[in-house]
Amino acid sequence: MAKLTIRAETTSFSHFLHYKNHKVSIFNTFSRPQRFNILPQNHILKLRVSCSITERQKEEAAEKEKIVNGLKVNGELAKNGRLISTSSYDANGDKEVGFEWSWPPWKNLPQRYKLIGTTSLAFVICNMDKVNLSVAIIPMSHQFGWNSSVAGLVQSSFFWGYALSQLPGGWLSKIFGGSRVLEVGVLVWSLATMLVPFLAGFMPALIFSRILVGIGEGVSPSAATDLIARTIPLEERSRAVSFVFGGLSFGSVTGLLLAPPLIQNYGWESVFYLFGFLGVAWFSGFQLVKEDRPWSFTEPMSWPPSFSRNKSLRSSLGELGTSIKDVPWKAFFRSTAVWAMIYTHFCGSWGHYTCLSWLPTYFSEELNLNLTEAAWVSVGPPLASILVTSIASQFADSLISKGVDTSLVRKICQSIAFLSPATCMILSSLDFGLPPWEVVTILTGGLALSSFALSGLYCTHQDISPEYASILLGITNTVGAIPGIVGVALTGYLLDTTHSWSISLFAPSIFFYLTGTIVWIAFASSKPQSFSEED
Repeated sequence: MAKLTIRAETTSFSHFLHYKNHKVSIFNTFSRPQRFNILPQNHILKLRVSCSITERQKEEAAEKEKIVNGLKVNGELAKNGRLISTSSYDANGDKEVGFEWSWPPWKNLPQRYKLIGTTSLAFVICNMDKVNLSVAIIPMSHQFGWNSSVAGLVQSSFFWGYALSQLPGGWLSKIFGGSRVLEVGVLVWSLATMLVPFLAGFMPALIFSRILVGIGEGVSPSAATDLIARTIPLEERSRAVSFVFGGLSFGSVTGLLLAPPLIQNYGWESVFYLFGFLGVAWFSGFQLVKEDRPWSFTEPMSWPPSFSRNKSLRSSLGELGTSIKDVPWKAFFRSTAVWAMIYTHFCGSWGHYTCLSWLPTYFSEELNLNLTEAAWVSVGPPLASILVTSIASQFADSLISKGVDTSLVRKICQSIAFLSPATCMILSSLDFGLPPWEVVTILTGGLALSSFALSGLYCTHQDISPEYASILLGITNTVGAIPGIVGVALTGYLLDTTHSWSISLFAPSIFFYLTGTIVWIAFASSKPQSFSEED
């Protein structure tokens, strides 16, 4: 009599198999109940088949073994690294044939690549939730009777929360780790986004929901900077920063492409429901990736090295308070390089945020494009930015790897990022009688080249101090959020009073781009600084 045993190793479920007249026995002994897991905790699904063969059945068993061995497919599955065939004999002489299935497919990727990839995806969703209002504001204004000043107030309210959360985001990232701060931020802004349709008719509640979106998104840059500073070496840093923050451009493209058809077919409310849901889904998926945890949820959760899960809330808050006191604030503000970063960030944000919020309206009202056309041409700058970002990062890392001074590389990239859009805005604002599509092309090229800043300003925080990179970005991003509050609202006010897009949208941006270039070239530096020693 043959005894066929099937064991699913590292799992706690049994399966009974009946095969003709053969007796099948299942051995599944456990000392205590086990939690059922879809996939095993070590990411390897093992299926072992054991055959005890009597002398009278050797011939029949040999034929069956040929069938089982045929599953090897000449070793091809093993080469692919997904299904691995193994065989061995136990103490009783029974032969075991096993298969190991590696899952998920990205399991063998280095942890830093997985974190960078998921962080970039979070930034995609981040800008989807940021640009959805810039498109939805047009039908919302018609429905609720808002003028340009009110529409500017609604859009600028996002940046109130964005500015408030910059420094706290840097502190929390330094203590708890960037991944944990990022996931909480994504959940907060996603839930707040889904609340917008319910609160749109009541202005204070609507503004508060957008402030919450700003708070959630405001901690993300510092969290990402902390991740990059801790895990990415200098020679890969430009590409890592460009890949992560490049997700913002891809998010803008995706949001501007999806929003118009969603609004036209399902109403403006649909963009907030769908985009908010994507953030919640990301939060759930990130739990499986962030610390390379098993797919089952029975093992303890991993925490950043600076935080133990056994600490009490009081000790955690005490450590946070101590860390805030230990930050060398005076040394930061004595550094001319830090001041150059602060002002440059302010200048870049003015042009970026005002164009991000008002370009769809500009294309619709000034160039007489409908909602779909305005959204489609608004896709141009962020779409072109994706290409420019990849070129700029390779360019910067290549120069650094060849021995070019890092400060010089950052100055070159940032100068391109500012002078290009300034020149294109000057051409667009002057009355040359250009047709609408030529104006669109000029603006698209200039704003796309501003992505060189990802290999300029946005790498400098990590260059001068990896230890305090998240806090430094929190400082500069706090000041950089002011244009979102003042600039976006001021653009709407100037538009109501002057009825001129050149004065309200382009002239202030041109001024800040040019002065920012001068300050950056004169005072910026990527030389590492030991702020703790200076304080």
